Amino acid sequence: MDLGPSSRRLALRRLGLIGGLALAPGMSVLAGTGARAEAADAAGWRMPDEAERHAATWMSFGPSEDVWGRALLRPVREHLAGIARAIAAFEPVRLFAREEDVALARRLCGAGVEVLAQPVDDLWMRDTGPVFVRDRRGRMAGVDFNFNGWGGKQVHAHDAEVAAAVADEVGVTRLESTLVLEGGGIEVDGQGTAIITESCVLNANRNPGVGKAEAEQELRRLLGIEKVIWLPGIAGKDITDGHTDFYARFTQPGTVVAGSDEDPASYDHPVTRRHLEILRGAIDARGRRLKVIVLPGPGSVRPAFERPEFAAGYINFYVCNGAVIAPQFGDTRSDANARAILREQFPGREIVQLDIDAIAAGGGGIHCTTQQQPA
Repeated sequence: MDLGPSSRRLALRRLGLIGGLALAPGMSVLAGTGARAEAADAAGWRMPDEAERHAATWMSFGPSEDVWGRALLRPVREHLAGIARAIAAFEPVRLFAREEDVALARRLCGAGVEVLAQPVDDLWMRDTGPVFVRDRRGRMAGVDFNFNGWGGKQVHAHDAEVAAAVADEVGVTRLESTLVLEGGGIEVDGQGTAIITESCVLNANRNPGVGKAEAEQELRRLLGIEKVIWLPGIAGKDITDGHTDFYARFTQPGTVVAGSDEDPASYDHPVTRRHLEILRGAIDARGRRLKVIVLPGPGSVRPAFERPEFAAGYINFYVCNGAVIAPQFGDTRSDANARAILREQFPGREIVQLDIDAIAAGGGGIHCTTQQQPA
């Protein structure tokens, strides 16, 4: 899931019903014991950079009429399948679908995508799936960050089980965490630096009473994070409370592409300006001052799915083996500029731009629908 110059107010309006797991104040679903914490510290877990080699990409064919409405359901499914097909041209794609949707998912995605029956609530695998890590000996595990429906905003009983289900399918250990957060809220360079928004991770709807020091300690234990660059984000404007993956992304260690909302009337205008200030002054875990490249959003979008919550931004791209899968919105000049910047930042990778307007109409993007499984 993501936050952009436009938000996921569509989801907020439709999904007032809270379901799934209830958390006691200050507790997570899978609070780790001291023994587990010591074991994780000893293992030296590290979250790889997304650009490192993948074994597969995980996705979820989870759109439903209850969440998306009748008008969006069919195009959302089609655009989601288009993302799966595009990635499958470069690496294996494994996709969860409800039992009753398996045949449809296979028909839309084609033979190149493996479809597995699994109860799911929605399509945001970035947030519901495990965050994969490796230890010093190269062993892999999946971190379960206790998905709670972005702070209890959406039904999530099935999606709360997705991280465990993926870890089981891959055959790796599931690591438990004391934090509640989502994969879209974590951006790493693979060398110990993370960019994280305060509005998401330090939000009382996920981690009541948790401060930066405590969060950083847990992220160091499970992801090998040595330095967190905190962006303020903004809470309450979209269902994610401001995920990092629509604000700033590493293209390589030491280099970040960042969004900038140029509309003075937008709530994201002052937010993105502040983010750019912070990023331009930031030092990473290796002592490098970040190089920051602004990747502006489109000036216009195609009218068919245009609405206030449309997530019109290019930052939510996905890096897979040999390619970068990115959106295009029908603004010829802005689409070409985004393509040129991504080509420059990811030399040797094919830049594949897709029409994902129906997904963007719900406030999401390509990165939000994916979760990489490292090789």
